Amino acid sequence: MNYLVHLYLSDGSPGGLLGNLMGDFIKGSLGEEFSPEIRAGIRQHRQVDAYAQKNVHFRQSKRRLDDSFGHCKGILVDVFYDHFLARTWQHYHPLPLETFAARVYQLLEEHFALLPPGLQDVAPRMIKHNWLLSYRETATVERVLHRLAARLSRPTPLAQGLSALLANYDELGSDCRGFLSDARRFCVPS
Repeated sequence: MNYLVHLYLSDGSPGGLLGNLMGDFIKGSLGEEFSPEIRAGIRQHRQVDAYAQKNVHFRQSKRRLDDSFGHCKGILVDVFYDHFLARTWQHYHPLPLETFAARVYQLLEEHFALLPPGLQDVAPRMIKHNWLLSYRETATVERVLHRLAARLSRPTPLAQGLSALLANYDELGSDCRGFLSDARRFCVPS
């Protein structure tokens, strides 16, 4: 769900980028079906997810959201952080987001056969609708939350999440900046 954050935190190699994208679609232990670089990217994705749950900024963002969102708070924060990163990408990465996104889309197309089935379903839509860039817009955030709500097996308030973003916009943006800084240090220790 937070594709852009995971891509940003990757080592930038083709395998690292692909593995970080695959992380939400591969469960369980990793066998030899992927290259060492892709396996490292999948492991990093998992480590970042675990790290986020303990991070002070991520936890603060979850506390800012109404309790009615319950277990969906983490999902909302993931989506919100992709929005903030997309809007401020130029502060974090030397490549323009348009160039970076095109590189990711090219990797997805070139390595389509390697992608797990769930990502094979998502990748064409991601490319066609330029998800990584479109996260800059709150309208995209709203569409994403509606799609996520529709995919879950039980009713959730995810579809109403845009109001939480707008009500706490500056504070969530500040939390996101703090998280990205912490997570970058976690992924690339000095």
